Formats: sequence, C-alpha cells, structure tokens
Amino acid sequence: MPRKPRFFLPDIPVHIVQRGHSREPVFFKDNDYRAYLGWLMEAATHYSCAIHAYVLMTNHIHILATPKDKHGISLMMQYISRRYVPYINASYGTNGTIWEGRYKASLIHDEQYLLICMRYIELNPIRADMTKSPGYYRWSSYRANTQGKEDKLLTAHPLYLSLGETNASRLEGYKVLFKAHIEEEDLKDIRAAWQTGTPLGNEYFKEKIERKSNSKVGQARRGRPKRALTP
Repeated sequence: MPRKPRFFLPDIPVHIVQRGHSREPVFFKDNDYRAYLGWLMEAATHYSCAIHAYVLMTNHIHILATPKDKHGISLMMQYISRRYVPYINASYGTNGTIWEGRYKASLIHDEQYLLICMRYIELNPIRADMTKSPGYYRWSSYRANTQGKEDKLLTAHPLYLSLGETNASRLEGYKVLFKAHIEEEDLKDIRAAWQTGTPLGNEYFKEKIERKSNSKVGQARRGRPKRALTP
C-alpha cells in the first residue's frame, strides 16, 4: 500500500509527532535532549520554520511549527534525523534507525486549535505521570510560554501575542488557559489528526486546505466549532 503523500503549506501551523521505534526511548541523558534541541534550532532557522511549542518526552517528541514555504517542515525534520540518529548510535553503540517510521503531522487551524494544541503539547509530561506540574519538566516550551524563561528556539505566534498587550500580561493570559482541562473531545480530535495526517480544523479550513493542495485530505472526522479562547 503506497504511503500517504505529505503536504504542507506556507504560514499554516503544523503539529509534528515522532515516536521511537517500538516506543523505545530516544533520549537517555540530558546531553541527548540538549543535542536534539540544538539541531532543531539550527534546522528551524535554516529552513525558516517558526517553533511555537515543543516537548521532548523519553520516547517521542511533539513540535508545533509554522513554515515559510511548503518544503520547510520536511527539510527541518530530515536535517535533525540525519544528525540525531548517528549521534545516538555513536553514543550508545547501537545501529540503525531509532524512529518508528516517518514522523506524523497535521496542519492546524490556528484560530480554532493553535492554543489548544500548544497546551496539549506542553501537558504531555502530566498525562504521562512524569511530573505534577508542567513547570517542573525541563524539556518543553512551557516555562518560556508561561514564565518568560529565555528560549531562543521559540517564536511567538500572533495568537499567543494577542493574549496581552505586554509580555507579562501575555504570560499570565496563557498560564490562565491551563487552569481549565482540555476537553476529551479536543484530545481525541488532536490525536486523530496527527495519527492520520488530517488537517485539524472546521469544515471551511479543511476545504481551504483541499483547494490549496489540490487533493482530498485526511481521514479523521471534521472538527466542530470551538468556543472563544479568552484568558
């Protein structure tokens, strides 16, 4: 069965997920996380992909990024893999791929889902019972987006910037969003989208993507309208 073709579009956010082979670990020591983030920053800069949120878990990664052109995401992920896989093999005496096939990805309707997706990514350590608060987990964008910790990897999305007129008010506005649980229906929608490569958004957004990509896209059910996300 042929692999489903990938498609990315300029200025449309993308949620990227990549898991370790057989869900085995891909990070073992602090230096591994640092190495991956270093190559992610190099690749994002070189291929003009703005990174809005990320989390590096023991056996998988999540990244939310907006590319400037349709090739940026693919080139960014290739750049990282061609450096990180040999690094792990050389560091731990292994060989072959460490990833479970191709990374998965879905285009995100920013006005409807972007802030929800950011929270989904940064709450991964909580759902995995690795920590009581996302602020205790070092390998994510949470502390930068809620506490103002310097993270040169990140570029604020316009929707994030709209949460407040000052940096302090934006940090507080974004932090307030974490006081509410992500609805189970939203969790299912996000997971179904990246697992199938389906654009995540409403009817209009999916039709827009289909027109621009000139192809029928995705398998997940179409999203429903969302309530306004006010801090």
